[in-house]
Amino acid sequence: MNTNPPLYINVKEIVDENFQDYKKASMFIATVKCDFKCLKEKGMDFSICQNSKIAKLPNKKVFIPDIFQRYMNNPLTSAVVVGGLEPMLQFEEVLNLVSYFRNKNCNDDFVIYTGYYATEVANKIKLLQSFNNIIIKYGRFIPDSNPVFDDVLGINLNSENQHAVKIT
Repeated sequence: MNTNPPLYINVKEIVDENFQDYKKASMFIATVKCDFKCLKEKGMDFSICQNSKIAKLPNKKVFIPDIFQRYMNNPLTSAVVVGGLEPMLQFEEVLNLVSYFRNKNCNDDFVIYTGYYATEVANKIKLLQSFNNIIIKYGRFIPDSNPVFDDVLGINLNSENQHAVKIT
């Protein structure tokens, strides 16, 4: 791992207080990349993507220390959720974000939403296991699937094949 990682992350948006993606009040960070594998595998159009509105937002380059300060200055939040599109496609930036928080002694939960399955990102998960309190939500969005309650996240997920695992 780089000892002096870049201090920026590209995002679509940051929501300071989110209550829908995790059982704790969270800062939500929407990443900028997606390969839309969920829809491509089904031969479906991008327009039905649950994150199509986020995908259309402009990209912003944000200074990670500024994100950290925003988070720490909010007394309501006690977790960070990274998702919106596909965080694993900008994994180094996400890893730098988590690393920055941990180096500043913030061990709050980090929840990373991915449409990949554990076997597809095993090498990345191994790197994340060096940090405390990391939760990964796995599984592709499947249109017209039944929602399922996830005990780890404490919320309903949109597709019955999705689930979360606390990896550390």
